[in-house]
Amino acid sequence: MDEELPGAIGTSASLALRLGQTVFSVASLLFMCVGVEFYAYTSFCFLVTIKGLTIPWSLTLAMVDAFSVFVKRPSRQIQIVSIIVIGDWVLSFLSLAAACSTASVADFMITEAGAFFCGRKLCSRYQLSAAMAFLSWCIW
Repeated sequence: MDEELPGAIGTSASLALRLGQTVFSVASLLFMCVGVEFYAYTSFCFLVTIKGLTIPWSLTLAMVDAFSVFVKRPSRQIQIVSIIVIGDWVLSFLSLAAACSTASVADFMITEAGAFFCGRKLCSRYQLSAAMAFLSWCIW
């Protein structure tokens, strides 16, 4: 019974998924933070906070996966797997909530408020940030 599930901890698929999470989270954070005054809106601050937690979590687990892949000895200790599952579960829900709230506020700013809240370029950056957050969540 030594079957490997696709995406299981310590596999190359898990490494690729973790790196994808990290890339999309970094992209979401950069679209939101660089040259943008995101702190005026609570949902944008929530997204930045959650992505700030997701990036180190995913990078740490990517390093664990990389070590397991190169050593060819995945760790299957129940305590470690339990911590990873609980951490993924919590961050997954928080990431989805942050992406949804950011997308709804960005949509409101574009459709209802018009150019009053943000210019065309600024609103498109908010939309891109929400899209990258959704892509990061989809990989989970």
